[in-house]
Amino acid sequence: MIVSAWSIGSCCRQISIVLRSGIFAVGIGFGPALGAGSGSLHVLDAWVPAADAQGLDVPLLMTVENDANEPDVLLRVNCPFANFAEKHTVDRGEGTPAMRAIRSIPVPANKAVVLKPDGYHVMLLQTRQALNDGETLVCTIVFEKAGTLETEVHVTRSPR
Repeated sequence: MIVSAWSIGSCCRQISIVLRSGIFAVGIGFGPALGAGSGSLHVLDAWVPAADAQGLDVPLLMTVENDANEPDVLLRVNCPFANFAEKHTVDRGEGTPAMRAIRSIPVPANKAVVLKPDGYHVMLLQTRQALNDGETLVCTIVFEKAGTLETEVHVTRSPR
Protein backbone atom coordinates (compact mmCIF):
# COMPACT_ATOMS: atom_id res chain seq x y z
CA MET A 1 0.00 0.00 0.00
CA ILE A 2 1.43 3.41 -0.93
CA VAL A 3 1.17 5.74 2.05
CA SER A 4 2.37 8.87 0.28
CA ALA A 5 4.04 9.97 -2.91
CA TRP A 6 5.82 13.25 -3.42
CA SER A 7 7.02 14.57 -6.77
CA ILE A 8 9.74 17.22 -6.97
CA GLY A 9 9.45 19.72 -9.83
CA SER A 10 7.59 18.90 -13.01
CA CYS A 11 9.67 15.81 -13.72
CA CYS A 12 12.89 14.31 -12.44
CA ARG A 13 12.23 12.55 -9.09
CA GLN A 14 9.57 10.65 -7.26
CA ILE A 15 9.81 9.49 -3.70
CA SER A 16 7.34 6.89 -2.46
CA ILE A 17 6.92 5.42 0.97
CA VAL A 18 5.59 1.88 0.82
CA LEU A 19 4.29 -0.35 3.63
CA ARG A 20 4.09 -4.06 2.91
CA SER A 21 3.65 -6.73 5.54
CA GLY A 22 5.07 -4.44 8.22
CA ILE A 23 8.24 -3.71 6.19
CA PHE A 24 9.07 -0.03 5.69
CA ALA A 25 10.72 0.82 2.38
CA VAL A 26 11.59 4.09 0.67
CA GLY A 27 11.92 4.11 -3.08
CA ILE A 28 13.49 6.90 -5.06
CA GLY A 29 12.81 6.92 -8.78
CA PHE A 30 14.81 9.00 -11.22
CA GLY A 31 12.98 9.82 -14.38
CA PRO A 32 9.87 11.70 -15.29
CA ALA A 33 7.07 12.19 -12.79
CA LEU A 34 4.00 10.07 -13.43
CA GLY A 35 2.52 10.92 -16.81
CA ALA A 36 5.27 13.40 -17.74
CA GLY A 37 7.19 11.23 -20.18
CA SER A 38 5.65 11.21 -23.62
CA GLY A 39 8.16 9.08 -25.50
CA SER A 40 7.91 11.52 -28.39
CA LEU A 41 11.17 13.39 -27.76
CA HIS A 42 14.33 11.95 -29.31
CA VAL A 43 18.02 12.87 -29.18
CA LEU A 44 19.83 12.06 -32.41
CA ASP A 45 23.39 12.29 -33.72
CA ALA A 46 24.97 13.47 -30.44
CA TRP A 47 28.69 14.05 -30.82
CA VAL A 48 31.71 15.89 -29.44
CA PRO A 49 34.96 16.71 -31.20
CA ALA A 50 37.99 14.59 -30.36
CA ALA A 51 40.38 16.18 -27.87
CA ASP A 52 43.93 14.93 -27.25
CA ALA A 53 44.17 16.21 -23.67
CA GLN A 54 41.96 16.42 -20.61
CA GLY A 55 40.87 19.73 -19.09
CA LEU A 56 39.57 21.16 -22.36
CA ASP A 57 36.16 22.68 -23.12
CA VAL A 58 34.27 21.03 -26.00
CA PRO A 59 30.81 21.53 -27.50
CA LEU A 60 28.20 18.77 -27.29
CA LEU A 61 26.22 18.92 -30.52
CA MET A 62 23.05 16.99 -31.38
CA THR A 63 19.58 17.11 -32.85
CA VAL A 64 16.55 17.06 -30.53
CA GLU A 65 13.30 16.02 -32.23
CA ASN A 66 10.02 16.78 -30.50
CA ASP A 67 7.11 14.87 -32.04
CA ALA A 68 4.72 16.02 -29.29
CA ASN A 69 2.03 18.65 -29.74
CA GLU A 70 3.48 20.73 -26.90
CA PRO A 71 6.91 22.34 -26.47
CA ASP A 72 9.57 21.07 -24.11
CA VAL A 73 12.76 22.52 -22.63
CA LEU A 74 16.27 21.09 -22.28
CA LEU A 75 17.14 21.81 -18.65
CA ARG A 76 20.36 19.96 -17.77
CA VAL A 77 23.11 17.81 -19.21
CA ASN A 78 25.43 15.54 -17.24
CA CYS A 79 28.37 13.88 -18.96
CA PRO A 80 30.68 11.89 -16.66
CA PHE A 81 33.68 12.78 -18.84
CA ALA A 82 33.32 16.55 -18.10
CA ASN A 83 33.21 18.45 -14.81
CA PHE A 84 30.49 20.90 -15.89
CA ALA A 85 27.97 21.49 -18.68
CA GLU A 86 26.55 24.86 -19.69
CA LYS A 87 23.79 25.57 -22.16
CA HIS A 88 24.78 28.34 -24.58
CA THR A 89 23.48 30.47 -27.37
CA VAL A 90 25.40 32.72 -29.71
CA ASP A 91 24.57 36.44 -29.65
CA ARG A 92 25.03 38.28 -32.91
CA GLY A 93 24.59 41.85 -31.69
CA GLU A 94 27.08 44.53 -32.41
CA GLY A 95 30.55 43.30 -33.24
CA THR A 96 31.78 39.72 -33.09
CA PRO A 97 29.32 36.92 -32.28
CA ALA A 98 29.75 35.76 -28.67
CA MET A 99 28.65 32.73 -26.65
CA ARG A 100 26.33 33.41 -23.73
CA ALA A 101 25.22 30.95 -21.03
CA ILE A 102 21.45 30.45 -20.83
CA ARG A 103 19.15 28.68 -18.34
CA SER A 104 17.50 26.32 -20.85
CA ILE A 105 17.14 25.49 -24.52
CA PRO A 106 13.59 25.58 -25.95
CA VAL A 107 12.38 22.62 -28.01
CA PRO A 108 9.26 23.69 -29.96
CA ALA A 109 6.32 21.33 -30.51
CA ASN A 110 6.50 19.15 -33.63
CA LYS A 111 9.94 20.47 -34.57
CA ALA A 112 13.60 19.53 -34.41
CA VAL A 113 16.27 21.73 -32.84
CA VAL A 114 19.82 21.28 -34.10
CA LEU A 115 22.40 22.16 -31.47
CA LYS A 116 25.41 23.55 -33.35
CA PRO A 117 28.41 25.77 -32.61
CA ASP A 118 26.86 28.95 -34.04
CA GLY A 119 23.48 28.59 -32.30
CA TYR A 120 22.14 26.70 -29.32
CA HIS A 121 24.64 24.16 -27.96
CA VAL A 122 25.95 22.64 -24.75
CA MET A 123 29.53 23.33 -23.68
CA LEU A 124 31.21 20.57 -21.71
CA LEU A 125 33.76 22.24 -19.48
CA GLN A 126 36.96 20.79 -18.07
CA THR A 127 36.95 17.36 -19.69
CA ARG A 128 38.20 14.65 -17.33
CA GLN A 129 39.89 12.59 -20.03
CA ALA A 130 41.18 12.72 -23.57
CA LEU A 131 38.37 12.17 -26.08
CA ASN A 132 39.57 9.69 -28.68
CA ASP A 133 38.21 9.56 -32.22
CA GLY A 134 35.76 6.65 -32.57
CA GLU A 135 34.83 6.40 -28.86
CA THR A 136 31.22 6.27 -27.74
CA LEU A 137 30.34 7.79 -24.37
CA VAL A 138 27.04 8.32 -22.53
CA CYS A 139 25.45 11.57 -21.31
CA THR A 140 22.24 12.15 -19.39
CA ILE A 141 19.97 14.88 -20.75
CA VAL A 142 17.08 16.22 -18.68
CA PHE A 143 13.99 17.78 -20.27
CA GLU A 144 11.16 19.52 -18.45
CA LYS A 145 8.37 17.27 -19.78
CA ALA A 146 10.08 14.28 -21.40
CA GLY A 147 12.22 13.68 -18.31
CA THR A 148 15.66 12.12 -18.30
CA LEU A 149 17.13 10.55 -21.44
CA GLU A 150 20.46 8.77 -21.65
CA THR A 151 22.08 9.17 -25.02
CA GLU A 152 25.17 7.88 -26.73
CA VAL A 153 27.69 10.54 -27.65
CA HIS A 154 30.14 9.81 -30.44
CA VAL A 155 33.64 11.28 -30.47
CA THR A 156 34.85 12.29 -33.91
CA ARG A 157 37.59 14.37 -35.53
CA SER A 158 35.38 15.30 -38.48
CA PRO A 159 32.13 17.25 -38.04
CA ARG A 160 28.92 15.39 -38.78
